[in-house]
Amino acid sequence: MPEKLTITAPAKVNLTLRITGRREDGYHELESLVAFAGCGDRLELAKASTTRLSVEGSDIVPTDETNLIMRALRALEAHIGKPLVTDICLHKNLPVAGGLGGGSADAAAVLNAVTRLFDLDVSDSARVGIAVDLGADVPACLAPGPCWMTGTGTDVTRLQNLPAADIVLVNPRVGLPTGPVFAALNRHDTPPARPSPPPALSDFGELCDFVTRQGNDLAAPAIEKVPEIGACLVALRDSGAACVGMSGSGASCFGLARVGDGQKIAAAYRKARKDDWCVASCLIGTRDAELAQLYQ
Repeated sequence: MPEKLTITAPAKVNLTLRITGRREDGYHELESLVAFAGCGDRLELAKASTTRLSVEGSDIVPTDETNLIMRALRALEAHIGKPLVTDICLHKNLPVAGGLGGGSADAAAVLNAVTRLFDLDVSDSARVGIAVDLGADVPACLAPGPCWMTGTGTDVTRLQNLPAADIVLVNPRVGLPTGPVFAALNRHDTPPARPSPPPALSDFGELCDFVTRQGNDLAAPAIEKVPEIGACLVALRDSGAACVGMSGSGASCFGLARVGDGQKIAAAYRKARKDDWCVASCLIGTRDAELAQLYQ
C-alpha cells in the first residue's frame, strides 16, 4: 500500500443545464451534460498520526470539520467503522463558489484516494451512496468523465467520450452561491418522468450545436446578480471560442475550441480581461482511461 498519494480533482463543467421542474420538497429537477477539464485542484494525502487538513492557494476555504473534504473522510470512516488517520493538503486552484464543482470534486477525490491509500474494501456502489449523502455533484465527480446528470443531480449516466476539444475556463473573480441563483427561478412545473440522454455527438460541430441549443437555464438569473458573467461570455466569444456558456450556477464560464486553439483563445481573453481568472485546458475522457493518470 502507498504511504502517500497525490490526486487531481478535475474541474466539473456543466456544458448544458436545463431546469425541468421543481419538486414539492423545493428541490429543482434538471438535465445536464457534464464534462471534466484537465485542470483542477490538487490534493496530497499521507498516512499520519493525526488527521489534519491544510489549504494552500486560498485563505477563505475552511480547514475544519465543515469542509466537504473532512465530511467525506468522516463518512468513509463511519462506513468502514474505524479511523483513517490522514494528513491532507489541498492546493486550491479552482475559484471558490465558482460553479466548477471544486468542493464536490475535492470530496470525491478524497473518497477515491483514501480508499486506495488504505487499501479499503469499499465497493463502487458504496462510494456512490456516500457521495449522494455528501452533495448532489459529488457522485458525478467520483469518475471524472463525461456524464448525463438528471434528477436533482445525483442520478448519473456515464457517457462515451465526447468529441475531443479544448476548453477555456474563466471567472470574473466573483463567488456566486448556488442557493440565490436557484431561488431566482420560479419553476413549479412537473419534471418529465423519463429524461432523455443526449444523442451521440460524433464531432466537435455536433457538440457545439448541442451545447448552444440546450444552454443553461440558470444563466439569466446569475447574470442578473453578477453582470460580469455576461461580459465574460462576450469576451470568450470575441476571443475566438466556437461556443460559450456558463457552468452550473456560475460565476465561471467556458469556451469550447478545436484542439490546439485553447491557448490562443485564452491569451486573447487575458488581453481583454486581464484581471479575470483564466485557464486553457482540454476535455478529459472516460473513467477507465483517465483515473489512472490522475494519480501521481
